[in-house]
Amino acid sequence: MGKPIALLSVTDKTGLKEFASRLAALGFEILSTGGTHRELAGAGLKVREVSDLTRFPEILDGRVKTLHPKIHGAILARRDLASHQQQLVTHGIEAIDLVVVNLYPFEQVLRREASVDEAVELIDIGGPTLLRAAAKNHAFVTVVTDPADYATVAAELEGSKRVSEATRRSLAVKAFAHTARYDAMVSHWLGARFGADKFPSTLTLPLPKRSDLRYGENHHQKAAFYGDPLALFGTEPSVSTAKQLHGKELSYNNLLDADTAIEAIKEFEEPSVVIIKHATPSGIASARTLLQAWKDAYATDTYSPFGGVVVVNRRLGADLAEELSKVFLELVIAPSFDAGALKLRARTRSRRSSSRRSASSMCAATRSSSRRRRARSASAAARPPASTAP
Repeated sequence: MGKPIALLSVTDKTGLKEFASRLAALGFEILSTGGTHRELAGAGLKVREVSDLTRFPEILDGRVKTLHPKIHGAILARRDLASHQQQLVTHGIEAIDLVVVNLYPFEQVLRREASVDEAVELIDIGGPTLLRAAAKNHAFVTVVTDPADYATVAAELEGSKRVSEATRRSLAVKAFAHTARYDAMVSHWLGARFGADKFPSTLTLPLPKRSDLRYGENHHQKAAFYGDPLALFGTEPSVSTAKQLHGKELSYNNLLDADTAIEAIKEFEEPSVVIIKHATPSGIASARTLLQAWKDAYATDTYSPFGGVVVVNRRLGADLAEELSKVFLELVIAPSFDAGALKLRARTRSRRSSSRRSASSMCAATRSSSRRRRARSASAAARPPASTAP
C-alpha cells in the first residue's frame, strides 16, 4: 500500500498551510490544483498537481480540472470490495483518502451587482462534485469543507492514524449541507433574474444559523435562529438582518416581538415609536420628534411596555435613551444609535439594543402593498401570559 493521498483545493486559505504541513508530517502525499497548489508550493511543501496525476491538462479556461476518472474513481472506490480494488489496479488509479474542498463564495456575487455572465462563470462545478463524491464514500474517505475542522481531523490522524467513523459521518453531513446551501444560493440568484416562479414547487432556504437561542417558545423547548444576511429574500430591514449591539442573547419570544415591531414601524413616515408586548402593540404614536412620539405611545398603556420591545424609525438619541431607561425593556431597536444613547443603554442591566443594516433606507422601506399611516397615538393592549406567546 502506498502513501495516503489528500486532495486539497480550497478558496478559503485559512489555516491551509499549517494543516497541509501536519498532513505531510503524517506521510500524506498532497494533491492540489491552481491557487491552492501555488500557495502550498510557495510555502515549501511538496505538492503534486492534479494534472500530473490524471495526465490531462486543465481545459476550457479552468472549467474542467478535476472531472476525471482518476480523481473520482480514486474517491468513490469502496475499499471493502475486491472488484473495486481490482478496477483501481487495472486503470492505474491511486485511492484518495482525504478530500479538502470549500467552494467559491457565491455570497460575493450576492453582495455586488454582478452580471449574469460574470456570475455564471463563478459557479463552482468541480468542487461540489468532489465534495459529494467524498461524502457519499464517507465510510472510507474523509471530507472537509470548513477550516474549523482541520484541527480535529489532524489530531485524530496524529493520535490513531485514522479519522474516526463518527467524525467522518459528521463531516459528510456537513459537506452535503455545504453543497445544498451553495446550490440554493445560485438557484435563488438566477431565479430572481430569470423570472422564476415566486412560489416554486420546492422551496429551498439557504439560511445560515445566526445563533442558538436560550430556549424555544417555552422553557423546555430548544430553538435556533436562522437569518438572511445576504438578502436573498428581499432587501427590507428585518429582524434577520439586524445587528445586536450589546446585551445577553435574544430568546425566541424576543425575536417574535422584534419581528412584529419592525414590520409595524415600516408603516410610518413621520418620527414614530412602536411598543410591542407578546407580539401585540401596546402603544403606537407619531409626532414631530421621537421623544414626543415615545411619550404619546407610552401614555396609551403604561403597564404593558414592562419587559417589552420598542422600535423607532429615526436615529435614537441620548434624550430618548434616558426616557427609555426609566422602563424595563427587553429590547430597543433603531436604524442607528447616538454614541451617548448606546453608552446609556449598555449601562442598563440585562437590556439589549439592536441596529438594523441599511439604516439610511429604513424610513423608506415598506412592503409595496402597504399604505403609509399617520398615527397620533393608538393602543391595542393585551397581556396574555408568556406561555401563550404565539
